[in-house]
Amino acid sequence: MSGRNNDERTGARENPDASAATQQATQPTQQSAGQLNFVVPTEFVELPTAGRYYPEGHPLCGAETIEIKYMTAKDEDILTSRALLKKGVAINRFLQNIIVDKRVKVDDLLTGDKNAILVSARISGYGEEYKTKTTCPACATAQEYEFSLSEGVSTGFDTEYFAAEEYSDAVTRNEDNTFNIVLPKSEVTVTVRLMNGRDETALADSMRKANAKTTRTNLLGHDTQMTDQMRTYITAVNGSSLMQHVHGFVNAMPAADSRFLRTAYQALMPNHDLRQHFECVECGYSQEMEVPFTADFFWPKS
Repeated sequence: MSGRNNDERTGARENPDASAATQQATQPTQQSAGQLNFVVPTEFVELPTAGRYYPEGHPLCGAETIEIKYMTAKDEDILTSRALLKKGVAINRFLQNIIVDKRVKVDDLLTGDKNAILVSARISGYGEEYKTKTTCPACATAQEYEFSLSEGVSTGFDTEYFAAEEYSDAVTRNEDNTFNIVLPKSEVTVTVRLMNGRDETALADSMRKANAKTTRTNLLGHDTQMTDQMRTYITAVNGSSLMQHVHGFVNAMPAADSRFLRTAYQALMPNHDLRQHFECVECGYSQEMEVPFTADFFWPKS
């Protein structure tokens, strides 16, 4: 998860077009058990994209929030299913189950919106405290550190970043919700799109297959995740959408352009920002750190 991948979006509200509140939604989901009806609470989650980057006709086009159910014991079954975990689909199956509007498909969710739903669901299920193993970037000491998931903030197109002289003319938004980015070294214009759940699944599958067998590309531990990601979100190079042109340019891209592109892409992508203060208990080193999504996120030890 690029996780990326994050913001303050817990809570429900009576008006779906207003900001997310921290009260229970007015139309909870009912599940029957024999003669008893149990009300499953729901909440509205703020979408980092505010629905601005979905095509016309999509159920989230123009939607600022999405309604989700609170996690249930049935959902925990999904998250702990060995079969689903082995296939790498447990999280997506869980998300699809808690989204109230079944017209919304997890594969179509833009990455930032998906991250926001994940964080909100985790808070309602297990609380905002998140303890996980973290490695200090200075002394490499592994330690358990507690983060607060409620401190996430929504990020979008970073106007301050792009207002800087270095970037003011480098990025433009197109009518089809793609962006043109002019790279400083090669002066090549790349067109990029925001990644969605389907892209994330494809990248994860590709990584699993690469790790499952030894090939000449990964024999020495060569990780192609960064270039694979760029090949996914770049849709054209100097106006050409031919994949051989895109792939060829990614492989030959100057390092300075690669860094510029990755930084610009992160700045323009709406996301749930979970960067928080970290201070090492061993050496005292401190910095802002992206909260790591580990197995403890949906599978806490206690």
